[in-house]
Amino acid sequence: MQESVIYQDILQKGLQQGEARGKRQEALGLILRLLTRRFGAVELQTEQQIQTLSINQLEDLAEALLDFTSQNDLVNYLANLSVSS
Repeated sequence: MQESVIYQDILQKGLQQGEARGKRQEALGLILRLLTRRFGAVELQTEQQIQTLSINQLEDLAEALLDFTSQNDLVNYLANLSVSS
């Protein structure tokens, strides 16, 4: 059974999904640590919004946060994401 094409396909898809989840969790953790280091504690509501972002949105946020000067910049960034979605 382990050598069947269908089994191998299912296994490969599961591995890819796990890898994508891991990559997303790593990006999320890094972004939250960077924001905390830069601005102190991130508000719970803001953190919850960040946790809902896709991996692509997290990567964009990681770049954008370099230009933030306050937590308000982050809140505005997230609000603009919500409007454009």
